[in-house]
Amino acid sequence: MSDGKYFSTTKRGEIHELKEELRSLDRPKKKDAVKKVIAAMTVGKDVSMLFPDVVNCMQTDDLELKKLVYLYLINYAKTQPDLAIMAVNTFVKDSQDPNPLIRALAVRTMGCIRVDKITEYLCDPLQRCLKDDDPYVRKTAAICVAKLYDINPELVEDRGFLDMLREMLSDANPMVVANALAALQEIQELAGSGGKDLLQMTSQTLNKLLAALNECTEWGQVFILDSLAAYDTRDPRDAEKIAERVLPRLQHVNSAVVLSAVKVILRCMDVVALGPGGGEETIKGWSKKMAPPLVTLLASEPEVQYVALRNINLIVQRRPAVLANEVKVFFCKYNDPLYVKMEKLEIMIRLASDKNIDQVLLELKEYAQEVDVDFVRKSVRAIGRCAVALEKATERCINVLLELIQTKVSYVVQEAIIVIKDIFRRYPNQYESIIATLCDNLDSLDEPEAKSSMVWIIGEYAERIDNADELLEAFLETFPEETAMVQLQLLTATVKLFLKKPTESAQKMISAVLSCATNETDNPDLRDRAYIYWRLLSTDPEAAKDVVLAEKPVIADDSSTLDPSLLEQLVSRYLATVAAVYHRPPETFVSRQRMAVTRAEELGSRKFEEDDGATPGTMVSDNNAAAAAGAAAAAAATTVGDLLDLSDASPVPLPPAAAAAATASLATRGLDDLLGGLDLGGSMVPSSIPHVHPAAAAAAAADPFAALANPSPAPTPLGISPAALSQLPVLLANPGGVSVQGRLVRQGGQAVYQLALRNDTLAPVDGLMIQTNRNSFGLSPVSQVLAVSAPGGGAIPPGGLAPVRVPLLVDPSKVTPPPLNTGLQVALRTNQVGVLYFNDTVPLSALTEETGTMEAADFLAAWKALPPEASTRLPLAVPSAEVAKQRLAAANLFVLAHRQVPATGQDAIYATCRITAGGVGQVLLELKFVAGAGGVDVSVKAERQDVAQLVFDGLPAVLLGAA
Repeated sequence: MSDGKYFSTTKRGEIHELKEELRSLDRPKKKDAVKKVIAAMTVGKDVSMLFPDVVNCMQTDDLELKKLVYLYLINYAKTQPDLAIMAVNTFVKDSQDPNPLIRALAVRTMGCIRVDKITEYLCDPLQRCLKDDDPYVRKTAAICVAKLYDINPELVEDRGFLDMLREMLSDANPMVVANALAALQEIQELAGSGGKDLLQMTSQTLNKLLAALNECTEWGQVFILDSLAAYDTRDPRDAEKIAERVLPRLQHVNSAVVLSAVKVILRCMDVVALGPGGGEETIKGWSKKMAPPLVTLLASEPEVQYVALRNINLIVQRRPAVLANEVKVFFCKYNDPLYVKMEKLEIMIRLASDKNIDQVLLELKEYAQEVDVDFVRKSVRAIGRCAVALEKATERCINVLLELIQTKVSYVVQEAIIVIKDIFRRYPNQYESIIATLCDNLDSLDEPEAKSSMVWIIGEYAERIDNADELLEAFLETFPEETAMVQLQLLTATVKLFLKKPTESAQKMISAVLSCATNETDNPDLRDRAYIYWRLLSTDPEAAKDVVLAEKPVIADDSSTLDPSLLEQLVSRYLATVAAVYHRPPETFVSRQRMAVTRAEELGSRKFEEDDGATPGTMVSDNNAAAAAGAAAAAAATTVGDLLDLSDASPVPLPPAAAAAATASLATRGLDDLLGGLDLGGSMVPSSIPHVHPAAAAAAAADPFAALANPSPAPTPLGISPAALSQLPVLLANPGGVSVQGRLVRQGGQAVYQLALRNDTLAPVDGLMIQTNRNSFGLSPVSQVLAVSAPGGGAIPPGGLAPVRVPLLVDPSKVTPPPLNTGLQVALRTNQVGVLYFNDTVPLSALTEETGTMEAADFLAAWKALPPEASTRLPLAVPSAEVAKQRLAAANLFVLAHRQVPATGQDAIYATCRITAGGVGQVLLELKFVAGAGGVDVSVKAERQDVAQLVFDGLPAVLLGAA
């Protein structure tokens, strides 16, 4: 059977079945279970709760199974680094495996875990792998250096990894050279333009790269070609040498290689042109060789054609001679998509010359009779642009336009009039004989641009048109209803008519237009222009003539021409990139924002959970009340059932009427759950509220904190050192807005939220309030108003970072029904940026109480009386029993006994804790482990069966000292 069976619909209770299968001793059954887990992960289901069981499968000689487990690890390493770091001992061991595939997999996976603490374990294996005998391992390790630099740049420099990468440019294997070069380029980009040149290209390095160019893979060639394009040389001989080695790449089957090679050759052309004699013959020879590969790109599928055409557009602007004889290649085919046709038209216009204009006009005339209106308009405009650009061909272009006007097709006539206006401006007093033909087609004008063009022609040549006043009068009848473009043109044309032919009818028209433009319009541009004309005409008509009838500058076709500096930048640096497709530099559409690095202190204090179906760190503004209500409704849906739970993936559909009622109810109740229950002077609003009127619900959605009436301010936050602030986990990353860092800790006998709020807006932020949704432990802020410790008093200044301490109490009315869930949904409100939502995880160490110990005899009696224990194996290493006892005690897990297990070498520790929040009660634990070895066996007993998973999730952070 094919692997498609693993993607079948999950059934109720499958998580439990998968756990059993993953623990099976039958290897095929275990491999089958891992495949099912990967399938569930692939379709977006959260299978992180299986992490310990999947990691236990790493200890195998089956390469396929190990690859599957690493695939699982790489996926969850990005979102749950606190879980992935528990398998670090296995990574280190696998990095020395005899199989090079496993060594490379281990290093690659460790590079994907964005936790600063893992760099301590990564450095030594990475150094070994950079000097490994196998080239596959070396090329993988080279990329890993770039990932490590993104996490800890100082460590990469201190450990000499950059020097090792530069040495790898001399490697015998071309793929190692290409990957080392790619890593150096990535690091250079991360370091920014202000950093030093990491590549340090010399003639010796250049020769090595040119030697590797012929042997590495196509994407390796792209990296090398990009570095050659960035190589700054002023020696024409070096440029010729580079170009001669790169020219064969023009025949490559991969279009990315071809365009990158073109970029290098264009760069070399610029250098050669500075040499003696201007290098004309050399440049001409290279141009001839570049044309066929560029033409070949147009034989690809439409998407590749479009990318190639956008790049060719830049090349033609920079070096028109390259494709000067290939205009026929850009003629449109009947089955070309519209976006391809539009790009071909642009290039045809640029390549049009006196030699080929007849062919081009014949094509454009055909296009102007197509059925696609947008393409027809573009074609007619193309004819006009050819007329403006080529003086000798202008008459032929006008003849074609007149033939098109005779078709009497409305949109063709209107586009023709628009471009003829441009031709009149480009060649004044040469082709005015066609005005009569234009005037015969006034009835077909209904678009603002066409109307304004025709009005300009009438006003500009009023002395040559016998009935100019009648034509303008026809337009003036609808003056108040016209667009601003037409009104402005009518005003100017009427003034021109009056100055050129001051007849009685013209005087009446100018009075009516000026009166209407000054008294009956709201457009300030039109009104101001009318006042200027009025004052000019009333004070000095001769001055008015000098101003209005002044000789106009001749226009040129620059409608699609880029700024020369931008064009140079795009061609020399960004050809064959997305910037060349957008015709914009990368900084205008790419954010240089780096991914967040999880600090070691975060581990165990946060977990990636999306119980409400929303992405953690999602921001919802007050301006999007509907979106906020939708998000709140999704959050409320967790009280009905976890929509992401694999154990119940087949919800029973509701009838339409019931579904609508349920949606309305959830929208209302969800908003109350997340933002309601606010402290109004000491009393808590019950979470079960009566029906809310729609208007009231809408008002609540607009401002969910509006119910706070004269709240008492929260206590002043305790001092938090800058170092501690910087190490707080990122809960909400919001560049340009308000970002939140924080963690839940236990202080003074209660849970406390330590928060740090960063204001990246341009104005102070104040009015800060906080609220939590209903949760398994009933955690709620003592006061919803946050007292900010910032220089601005109650406001956080722009660029400021303010620490806030939020004490939490246990509110029984906010406790959700079982099973226990460590997820915590939080809403933070400010006056300036609205309401922000983020998710967090409640750590075990924040819940355990200081008075949770008990007598050893009571422990033994309770162990016998409680229901059967739940057990699991945690994939982590504990240095010693003493260290484990210290870390347990620090988290209020009281050790009652410690003994050696005979004949096993294991230490057994018995501990207890008490959690009042959520009605958890007393919890009993047994831990067995071998000091320094991987794996801790944990057994848990409690009155409630769902407590065990809470302990299993929180204990790793405690034992690692990260709680």
